[in-house]
Amino acid sequence: MRIQRRRISAALAAGLGFGPAAFAQFRVEIAGVGATQLPVAITRFRDEDASGQAISAIVRADLERSGQFRSVDSSGTLDERSAPEFPSWRGRGADALAAGSVTRLPDGRFDIRYKLWDVVKGEEVLGQALAVSAADLRLAAHRIADAIHEKLTGERGVNATRLAYVTRTAGRYALHITDADGEGGQVALTSPHSIISPAWSPDGRRLAYVSFENGKAVVMVQDVASGQRRSLANYRGSNSAPAWSPDGKRLAVTLSRDGISQLYMIDAEGGEPRRLTNTSAIDTEAVFAPDGQSLYFVSDRGGSPQIYRMPAAGGNADRVTFNGSYNISPAISPDGRTLAYVARSNGSQFRVMTLDLGGGTPSAVTDTSDDESPSFAPNGRLLIYATRAQGRDLLMTTTLDGKIRTRLLSTGADVREPAWGPFNR
Repeated sequence: MRIQRRRISAALAAGLGFGPAAFAQFRVEIAGVGATQLPVAITRFRDEDASGQAISAIVRADLERSGQFRSVDSSGTLDERSAPEFPSWRGRGADALAAGSVTRLPDGRFDIRYKLWDVVKGEEVLGQALAVSAADLRLAAHRIADAIHEKLTGERGVNATRLAYVTRTAGRYALHITDADGEGGQVALTSPHSIISPAWSPDGRRLAYVSFENGKAVVMVQDVASGQRRSLANYRGSNSAPAWSPDGKRLAVTLSRDGISQLYMIDAEGGEPRRLTNTSAIDTEAVFAPDGQSLYFVSDRGGSPQIYRMPAAGGNADRVTFNGSYNISPAISPDGRTLAYVARSNGSQFRVMTLDLGGGTPSAVTDTSDDESPSFAPNGRLLIYATRAQGRDLLMTTTLDGKIRTRLLSTGADVREPAWGPFNR
C-alpha cells in the first residue's frame, strides 16, 4: 500500500518507509475521447522559436488536457494581423482559430500578441498583447490558453495555476511547485527524509506538509515565495494530514498526542490545538467542505476505513461511503457537490472514484489499479492523482467522467502526493 495508504500509516506511526527525490521534467500523453469537444486550430506563433518556448504547442496541449477541446489541422502561416479565410478553416473542421506572434523587445522581454476568431461566425472574438520576461513565457502561454478557454466555454481555465508534488530519486525527496502541466517551477524543499501530504493555502501563498526530518511526522508551513518555513504541529506521537480551512485561518490536522490518532483544529499561526473527535477509532485525513462548515474525514469506527462528514466545530459524524470495505483519501470539488476518493476493490486494486453528494452511486474514473492522492482542479473540471505504471510512480489528470486522461511522465523520478493549487497566483 503506497502513497495515500502511507498517509493512513502516518496517522499511527512516527515513521514511514518512502524513498528519495530529484527534479523531474514531464511530457504529456493524452488518451481518451470526450463526448463533446470544441474543435480548435492553434497555429504556430510567428517567430516563437526565438523565445525558446513553443508557445503555440503549450496552448494547444493545455486546451486538449481540459477535455473540452479537440485540436484540428493548424498548418499554415498566420499571425494576429492576418485575415483568415474562414471557409478554408471551416473545411478543416475548426470552430475556432487562434494565431499570434512573439517579438523580442529591446529590454529583453518578449511581446506576445494573439487573436482568437470564431470560424463559424467569421469574426474576431478575442485579442491580447502581453509583455513578459523570458522566465514568464510558459506562464504567458498558460494564461493565453486560459483566456481562450474562458472565452469559448464561459468557465475559467486552470492552466495558469500550480501543482505541488513530491519526487523521489537517488536517496532524496523533493517538494516541487510547478505549472499545472507539471513543468517549470521550483524546488521548494529537498530532504533525505520523507515529505508527504502537501496542502495549499486558499491564497496560494503557503504550503503545509508533513516532514520526517526530525525522525517523526511534523506538520510544517512554508511560504512559497520566500521559502521560509516553521513547525505548526510537533507534538508527542505523529502529526499529520494538514488541511486548510477555506478562509486560511485554521488547519485541521491529525495528532496522536493523546493516544490514538484523532482530528484537531489548530490556528494557522500556531497555538494550542483543539480536539474535534474523541473516539476509540482512527480518525484522519480531514478536508474542509468549500463553505467551511463541514469536515470530511476517514475513520475505521465502523470496522473498516470509510469516509464520514461532521461539523467543522466537532460533533456527530455521518457516514458518506457505503460501497466497499475500504474507502480513503477524500477530496471535495470546489462547488461542494462531488466527492473524490480512493476505493479498494478485488482485494488489491485501488482506484479513484467520484460520488455525487446529492445522491447516486460511486463511479470509477481511472483505468489503473494503484491510484492515490486525488486532488481537484480549482474549476472542478479535472482531478489529478498519483498512480503506478511499469514500476514507476507517476501523475495523471482526468476529467470527472474519466474520458480524457493525461499522463505526466517523469524522467527518472518517482512522483507522488499531488496537490492542485488555487486560482490565486
